[in-house]
Amino acid sequence: MTFIERMIGAAKLDTRVYEEVEADRTATPQALAVVVLASAAAGIGIGEGLRGLLFGTVAGLLGWVIWAWLIYFIGTRWLPEPGTQADTGELLRTIGFATSPGILRVLGVVPALGPIVFVVTTVWTLVAVIVAVRQALDYRSTARAVGVCIIGWLVQVAILVVLGGVARQAG
Repeated sequence: MTFIERMIGAAKLDTRVYEEVEADRTATPQALAVVVLASAAAGIGIGEGLRGLLFGTVAGLLGWVIWAWLIYFIGTRWLPEPGTQADTGELLRTIGFATSPGILRVLGVVPALGPIVFVVTTVWTLVAVIVAVRQALDYRSTARAVGVCIIGWLVQVAILVVLGGVARQAG
């Protein structure tokens, strides 16, 4: 499957794509590329020029790494199922591809579409991450994947808020 086919399949919530990228250790750079593209699209979509592009990209990359690590830790240590086996690379790859819908955030530059695009792509990406996590952690329960994602997301947001506050204080 090509890079573009993987992105489209991930956006379509195709579990086969998530299983494929989970198993393909060479797909980590592709997952990174998806995160960069989606983050850059968000940065462009918020309409802040180069500053928005840089901030969106850096925030997206940090969020991806932090969230993948948190999901790995929560999903394999606190809330594993009997068949759960994963490593951080598997989660980086699957979650990276799950950000594929975020590429549409570039449409945020259209004034009437901006808020709608951001809400739709945020919900779509969250659903894709849940599918990615369910597959990467070999969960049978989607509810468990939802719980792991929500807990991980809340902790990630708290970390990013603290880092943002520290950055503002330093600047």
